[in-house]
Amino acid sequence: MDFRDHSIEYLATAVRSGSPSAADLVEAALDRIAALDDRLGAFVLVDPGRARAEAADVDRQLGRGDDPGPLAGIPLAVKDVTDVAGWPTTHGSMCHRHEPPATADHPMVARLRAAGCVLVGKTNTPEHGWKADTTNALFGATYNPWSTDRSPGGSSGGSAAAVAAGLVPLATGSDGGGSLRIPSAVCGLSGMKATLGRVPNGTRHPPGWWYLSTAGPMAATVRDVAVALDVCIGRHPNDLHSHLPDVGSLRAACDHPRNRPRIGWAPTLGYARLDDEVLRVCEAALDALAGAGCEIVELGGPFDADPLNHWLAVSSVCNLRSLLPCRGTEDWDRIDPGLRALIEHAESSVSALDLLAAEDAAHDMVVRLAAAFERCDVIACPTTAGITPLSGEPGTINGEPDLNWVQLTYPFNMTRSPAGTTPAGLTSGGLPVGLQLVGPVGADDVVISTLARASDVIGFDRRAPFGQE
Repeated sequence: MDFRDHSIEYLATAVRSGSPSAADLVEAALDRIAALDDRLGAFVLVDPGRARAEAADVDRQLGRGDDPGPLAGIPLAVKDVTDVAGWPTTHGSMCHRHEPPATADHPMVARLRAAGCVLVGKTNTPEHGWKADTTNALFGATYNPWSTDRSPGGSSGGSAAAVAAGLVPLATGSDGGGSLRIPSAVCGLSGMKATLGRVPNGTRHPPGWWYLSTAGPMAATVRDVAVALDVCIGRHPNDLHSHLPDVGSLRAACDHPRNRPRIGWAPTLGYARLDDEVLRVCEAALDALAGAGCEIVELGGPFDADPLNHWLAVSSVCNLRSLLPCRGTEDWDRIDPGLRALIEHAESSVSALDLLAAEDAAHDMVVRLAAAFERCDVIACPTTAGITPLSGEPGTINGEPDLNWVQLTYPFNMTRSPAGTTPAGLTSGGLPVGLQLVGPVGADDVVISTLARASDVIGFDRRAPFGQE
């Protein structure tokens, strides 16, 4: 079974009707992983015994006439920065390779399991999610199902590759600077970073990336992402950011888009350098949306400078905190050299005032966004400024290597905004390009309904060639 043939909604409904069973779906996932993942590198842990036992429990519930939940029997992969009870969380780092198993599920994982999902394994990530290329010294590289010499992006690249190759229908990711949106875009998937707190990070540990990171599900289509998000969202007593006004069903919002949404087109966000092909594909998508009745509003800005250095100040200090216990061990020198340079710079050169300056910059960006949203419902731009790299190399903008080929995503982590991506088309080389849509804080329903409208209008129905042999 290739999970790309059916929606999550279809599969869960079929399981509840008895054919296929949850056990059938799990065996299909295990078979595809065994057959294909040695060439893809998406998984770092697979637990067939646990998956079969959880699937059998779903089938027993159905046999008793009980409802296991809206995601009954759906095989689930979890990014290896997120706790799953009984499995270690390595963060893709040699420093955590001997970590004991987690004792409790992350709230997102607990809610997905309560909804009927069946855990299959964990997926690869760059060390502590620090970059947009999924490779690390502990597990090696993950490859892009559209072109297996290229990166699947990051940091949720293992999850994106697993879904895009049809190994599993659903996976989890996290997004502290674009890590849900970037790999979704370059692997031809739809993705959504909800408003900070909408998916709670209510573990007993403080959030690893302060206010930057949001966890979330990853799937092939906007509607499948919405189905899984509906399960994940909601308040949690351990997360002070999670007490947001109820947003209602995001899946229902997908089927009730605004008749004439106002889409503010801000391709550079006021500072970015764009690849010509990326821009061309996204402009064609905007033309299609205009032809379908959407109002396209040309925006300047909305920002006046790239907030990269402010974002790096926060993320690097957070990674320094996580990795400091490794100092003095043999694994300190095995930290990714680029990451080690950042955290050593953070230790020596980032002050408390620098962190406050980053928060002040985030406030200024929120003010600028508020002014822009007086003219539009959502802001649109490319999801990435450039083309996903060959594995282990920088991405490119107009053929030139550029380490910051992902400069359009991290502003919306700083502003805590809901932001999503949907496929806009392919480059001439056959690589996916994503269109990013961003909304006001709390307006997750507006963003995802407009994403669904864009997905329907653009009509991207291609799938990655990997796994179709």
